[in-house]
Amino acid sequence: MTKSEEYDDIPGTIVFDADRSRQGYHLNMFCISLREQKNRDAFTADASAYLDKYPMTPEQRQAVLDQEWNLMLELGGNIYYTSKLAAYHGINFQELAGIMTGMGSTDYRAMMLAGGRSIEGNRNKKEWEDK
Repeated sequence: MTKSEEYDDIPGTIVFDADRSRQGYHLNMFCISLREQKNRDAFTADASAYLDKYPMTPEQRQAVLDQEWNLMLELGGNIYYTSKLAAYHGINFQELAGIMTGMGSTDYRAMMLAGGRSIEGNRNKKEWEDK
């Protein structure tokens, strides 16, 4: 991302905006392709050859192969598209959120049932640095 936005200061949050949309177009098209069985089969048979169909950056491609979920979002992935890749790997959305937050799915579920992440200490990245 080249320009800075006010929302870049929200800790633990990657905002999917127009710039990220452009940056992640091919990554997202790959992920959404996995909704079709024939594409999942092709990816399973030869992941490298299947990924060659999508002109992602080398960093995006490696993030896919390494299942680096947060990095995919930083590189333009949309959570709803990347969740298709997670589903391919047998990871449901709650488990994915648990992985991405580092909490695990049980603690993530409990946090959400309790009303979500507290705003206290989470307003900006400086508050995280002060912890």
